[in-house]
Amino acid sequence: QVQLVESGGGSVQAGGSLRLSCAASGFTYSSRCMGWFRQAPGKEREGVAQISTGSTWYADSVKGRFTISQDKARNTLYLQMNSLKPEDTAMYYCAADFRPWPGVYAYWGQGTQVTVSS
Repeated sequence: QVQLVESGGGSVQAGGSLRLSCAASGFTYSSRCMGWFRQAPGKEREGVAQISTGSTWYADSVKGRFTISQDKARNTLYLQMNSLKPEDTAMYYCAADFRPWPGVYAYWGQGTQVTVSS
């Protein structure tokens, strides 16, 4: 059974940094796809960053500020978020799938809240 547990969220002032972690069990990173998504109140969930077999994808709104990475030995996915803006405030979710670049991910974590104040 695949389980994803996010951590690392919190409150930070604009311009600050946070690093989100996603610990995975029942799932390994080789030839798989994982990603970070976010959902702000009243808005649809959107993709933030994805990684599959070494290739990455970023939403335009976070390019140059966020970095997705993985530690295969620890089975953990990370999202380093720098130069945070108030519009980055959202619940952030980790997602995983056994297919490369799926349109809809099969597995989701519970989310971790990120709040950026101006």
